[in-house]
Amino acid sequence: MERKKITITDLQDKKRDGKPITMLTAYDYPMARLVDDAGIDSILVGDSLGMVVLGYESTVGVTMDEMIHHSKAVRRGTKYAFLIGDMPFMSYQISKEEAIRNAGRFMKEAGCDAVKLEGGDDVLDVTRSILNAGIPVLGHLGLTPQTISKLGGYKIQGKSAEAARRILEQALKLEDAGCFAIVLECVPDEVAKLITEKLRIPTIGIGAGPHCDGQVLVTNDMVGLFDRFVPKFVKQYVKLSTLISDGLKRYKDEVERGVFPDQEHSFTIKEEELDKMRKR
Repeated sequence: MERKKITITDLQDKKRDGKPITMLTAYDYPMARLVDDAGIDSILVGDSLGMVVLGYESTVGVTMDEMIHHSKAVRRGTKYAFLIGDMPFMSYQISKEEAIRNAGRFMKEAGCDAVKLEGGDDVLDVTRSILNAGIPVLGHLGLTPQTISKLGGYKIQGKSAEAARRILEQALKLEDAGCFAIVLECVPDEVAKLITEKLRIPTIGIGAGPHCDGQVLVTNDMVGLFDRFVPKFVKQYVKLSTLISDGLKRYKDEVERGVFPDQEHSFTIKEEELDKMRKR
């Protein structure tokens, strides 16, 4: 069957039909090509690029220009997946007008299909404004890395009945505002299950157990490219950092021993042409 471009309707139909949604991050053209060719439903250009690509200590320092730069590269490598741009810290908190302008940049400059915002009650008005401008929004509740200082660190959210109820209430408000789906990060699996059952729109889990309508991971984590730390909820399907490191060491060794480049990896010139060059 010929692949077609994934749309919001396709993602929401998957929830209705009980078919899991797949989502991964990408930050550049080659990774986007690989993720898209693998048949993943949606690609998120996450502000996690600050840590896994740019070397920041957190996501807070990521700028709009950096997000647009990387999103444009990912768009060039994406043909079928639904592409979402992650709005970075302070790109939507100052005013509704600035939030709409920045969300619009993801659509106009980077070719994204939607944007993602972290937060619940605190971003409801901004979310509505962006949606009213015709820009689809993916919500994000639970652990919200942009406000990690406020949350007191990277901790599981919704562990008490009251905290879980607040997440559910905010999810329902985001759904009512018009979000097409919601990411649930680092919440107990039974809490995620309850929220998923209550919502009409899909939930995308990351560290939220198996009951969400879909799953998302940071690709650099799950392929072993980022090794500063590995979150509990990440399954590493391959350890690329080890493979790459081994290859780099072999290259260094072969160059230093004069083994590379060999004849197979060199170009030749005809002997008569070489003679002409010598006579000049």
